[in-house]
Amino acid sequence: MAAQAKKSSFDFRPGDTVKVHLKVVEDEGQERVQIFEGVIIRRSGRGTSGNFTVRKISFGVGVERMFPANSPFIERVEVVRGGKARKGRLYYLRGLTGKSARLDDQERMTKDSSASAQSSAPAAPEAASGPALEAAATASSPK
Repeated sequence: MAAQAKKSSFDFRPGDTVKVHLKVVEDEGQERVQIFEGVIIRRSGRGTSGNFTVRKISFGVGVERMFPANSPFIERVEVVRGGKARKGRLYYLRGLTGKSARLDDQERMTKDSSASAQSSAPAAPEAASGPALEAAATASSPK
């Protein structure tokens, strides 16, 4: 039987800090999950043929790793924080170290949070006041 392609709809962008949970096969067929945490510096391709590159600093040395989006070894990709990036390819981070290599945070609306934000919004501006509102209230009340 052919291996079935998994759906690769990752919800992250370049600049986001992510944790990639990888399945690693060790001696005697033992499997464990290894986490690779870093910044997304690029995404390329679409759908099952897409891939993304994650960069991290490990013991003072920059390490980049490319992951195929449809890899069976990726258990899940967890977004730690969103980063505000104005470019699609963040290769300039390779030459930066320390505080200058940080990206600003960006809060994004997700499908779940946008639905809860709409339900918590006030239905009508009843708390508004002013001379026009008072005049309308006195005109509609019987004397």
